[in-house]
Amino acid sequence: MTAYVIAHLREAAAHPETAEYIARITAAFTPYGGRFLVHATAHEVTEGAWPGHVVVIGFAGITEARACWDSPAYQEIAPLRSRHVEGDIILVEGVPEGYDPAATARAMREALPAEEAPHA
Repeated sequence: MTAYVIAHLREAAAHPETAEYIARITAAFTPYGGRFLVHATAHEVTEGAWPGHVVVIGFAGITEARACWDSPAYQEIAPLRSRHVEGDIILVEGVPEGYDPAATARAMREALPAEEAPHA
C-alpha cells in the first residue's frame, strides 16, 4: 500500500544550508523509491489556515518511507533543514485499492451508543 511523507513547513528566510538540503534530498529518497508529488508549488487554503508550504513524497509503502527517514543519508541532511525551517512532518499510509469511505461511515455508526445512532 502506498505511503507518504507529508511536510507542512513554515515560512523561513533563505539560507545556504536550506538550499543544500533541497539540492540533496532527492538523492536521499530515490534509493527507497521515493518521488516528489508536491514540492515548491502554490496551494490554496479553502478552510482554516496553512501558513508556509506543503511537501508530499510518495513511496511504495510505509516500510520504504520509514527506511528513508531513518537512513544515514537522510539523517545527515535533516539538520540542514531543521535548523532553519520550522515544520511538522508525518509518515502516513495511503488507503488500499477499492477503499470505500461508506464502509468507514457504517462502522462509525455501528460503534455509536444506541441513543446517539441516527434513526432511519
